[in-house]
Amino acid sequence: MRRTFSLWVVVVVFVALRANPGDAHELAIQADPWTRPLMAAGLVASSTKREVLGSGLAHYSWKVRVGTGKYDAITVHRVVRESYPWVPARTRRAVFMVHGDLWGFAPAFLTNTCVTTMPEDRSLAAYLASEDVDVWGLDLRWVGVPEPETDFAFMADWNIQTHVKDVGTSLALADVVRRLGGNGGDDRMFLLGWSRGATIGYAYLDAESQRPRALRRVDGFVPMDMPVRFGPDAVKQREWACDRYVALQTSRDQGRTEGGLLGAGAGLPVKQMGLLADQDPNGFPPGAPEALGGVTNRKLAIVAAGKTEALFTQYKFRALTPDYHLAGSIPDINGTPERTAFTPEPTLFDYFQLAAPYQSLNEVVETEKQLCGLDVPYDDHLKDVKVPVLYVGAGGGVGRYGEYSTRLLGSKDVTHFIVRTRPESQRALDFGHADLFIARDARVRVWQPILQWMRAH
Repeated sequence: MRRTFSLWVVVVVFVALRANPGDAHELAIQADPWTRPLMAAGLVASSTKREVLGSGLAHYSWKVRVGTGKYDAITVHRVVRESYPWVPARTRRAVFMVHGDLWGFAPAFLTNTCVTTMPEDRSLAAYLASEDVDVWGLDLRWVGVPEPETDFAFMADWNIQTHVKDVGTSLALADVVRRLGGNGGDDRMFLLGWSRGATIGYAYLDAESQRPRALRRVDGFVPMDMPVRFGPDAVKQREWACDRYVALQTSRDQGRTEGGLLGAGAGLPVKQMGLLADQDPNGFPPGAPEALGGVTNRKLAIVAAGKTEALFTQYKFRALTPDYHLAGSIPDINGTPERTAFTPEPTLFDYFQLAAPYQSLNEVVETEKQLCGLDVPYDDHLKDVKVPVLYVGAGGGVGRYGEYSTRLLGSKDVTHFIVRTRPESQRALDFGHADLFIARDARVRVWQPILQWMRAH
């Protein structure tokens, strides 16, 4: 390994990143020993980029072409402890993370590198890497679509199957790189999916279960705060999903290819909301009269996070579950979210600003179709999925409504872990969907139990 290291050609560029103002983070592009093996495996990947995270950790990334279209590309990420610069330490356990709507890999799982308001060691990916777990993940194709884009015809064929294929490509890259680093065939690779990323994870495992065991890559599954089917006791939630499906499918039939539950370009208003709350907290949203109940920029962002289901009302939708929200809040005397309960407000406002502008619509339509109970091609073989499973829910997010989906699997080793601080009847104020990653005490409440489960498997 050292002999190979001495022959590497390194071009280093120092850039100041937002993670810690005043600190210089090293970003390097490497002509590395991984490039040729990746090409031999059919992976068209760019040269490796490396960002030093501190405490012996590094963040590697590759841009991988997955098609001929302008935006047919994904970015594969790796966060790992290093033995030396450019030499990742060997690990027995690895995890591959799939993000959900709005936020790509780094904002979702490596948030501290993107914002000024989180400690350097506080993100799920960095925490697991510091505990000798090799962390991988990807940015789905739509994360790379720039804000100025206006023609979304290229998204017409992007769907859940597209993302399943891209997860498979990314896992293949991770396998090649880990083997080159000396990791053995008895290592464990877990698949973690948050929100719609869990939907994609279920679909990936559904397909992988039909391959010979020697060709499967995933040894355990961690779906986070998301169902793929609602149980018999969730009739209302299934009806709400059917309503969303009909409306979104109608839009798709009319030719729309971009958008989601919050309409077209959903990330744009979220970004703007965070920016205004950060820079002009006591001002009023553009176009809103000052008499509008005193809803300042700050208050609007807190309401959006603490009562997220209210954002769906303009489309006459109901949210995924009753009182669904991103971040738990403390209400005023009228019951309206007044301040955040678990996530610091500055972090929340920064987090909103990291939203990706656009998303492909097909995957949203297919998800709602599946939740409605209709036939989709992504769950025909779930009974053949027999890897260990840890379902992690947020008491004020999807929570217990995601437990039924794990019973559709053939897995015998299934653990349910709901992060809650209140009884189910008070879920409107409980731990939220995004609190799982950005809350002050997420490490203790959420990440440590995940790590313990991984170590036990």
